[in-house]
Amino acid sequence: MNNTPNGIDEPELRPLLSPRFVYRVTAIVVLLAGLSAAIALAGRWFGENLAFAGHTASTEVFDIFIGQDHMRLPANMIRFEAQRATSIVERVDVYLTWPALEGYNDDNRKLFNDVDAPQNLIFLQISQSTMSRDMSGRLEPIYTQVFDGAPIPGPSGLKEHTTKATSSYAGEVFYTADRDGRPPYVVRCLKSDAQTLSTSADCQRDIHAGTDLAVLYRFSNKLLPQWQEIDDAMAAFIKSRLVP
Repeated sequence: MNNTPNGIDEPELRPLLSPRFVYRVTAIVVLLAGLSAAIALAGRWFGENLAFAGHTASTEVFDIFIGQDHMRLPANMIRFEAQRATSIVERVDVYLTWPALEGYNDDNRKLFNDVDAPQNLIFLQISQSTMSRDMSGRLEPIYTQVFDGAPIPGPSGLKEHTTKATSSYAGEVFYTADRDGRPPYVVRCLKSDAQTLSTSADCQRDIHAGTDLAVLYRFSNKLLPQWQEIDDAMAAFIKSRLVP
């Protein structure tokens, strides 16, 4: 107790905030600030990686060996991260913009992420061939057996063939076209109508390339009018990536 000048005892005056309390509050503030910074950095990292969604803009070139064929592909054309390495593989998956045939980069990232414009991309699956005939070669011995009725005109000179409901191709249609001096063009597509949303894999066709490669490529049915350009471009692309 303290004695005041007038002789009245008063309680001893103490600081409102003890040093220990101040230290604790300061430590908590510092900890919260650190957590906030960590969350902000993590959010930024996650946001940037979510924007890439597995894509890469890297143009590092990898040597891909499939059977007897040797290809060189840049990382930004290879669809899956696990396949972006020089290696001997059974298959490699590739995606390209159409019609530029480019891999992913900062300028065209919207093309890779816009689900409302599936005609922007073409997907390829390149593997060692396991069949003696590609799709064109299978037309007469296999596909004609499941066609149902006479064909009707399709886009850009194609003929549309519906399939028998009892066949394994039920729900699909085939488009064919004769080509001078070349095997017929054949592609199979999911049956669609005006209400059906198009995807990047509505139609698929496979071709033989290189020494022993099977190249299966998929594209939106919105691109059917450009079937000739696409088929020639796919063959030329594979040829350009093969190492002699």
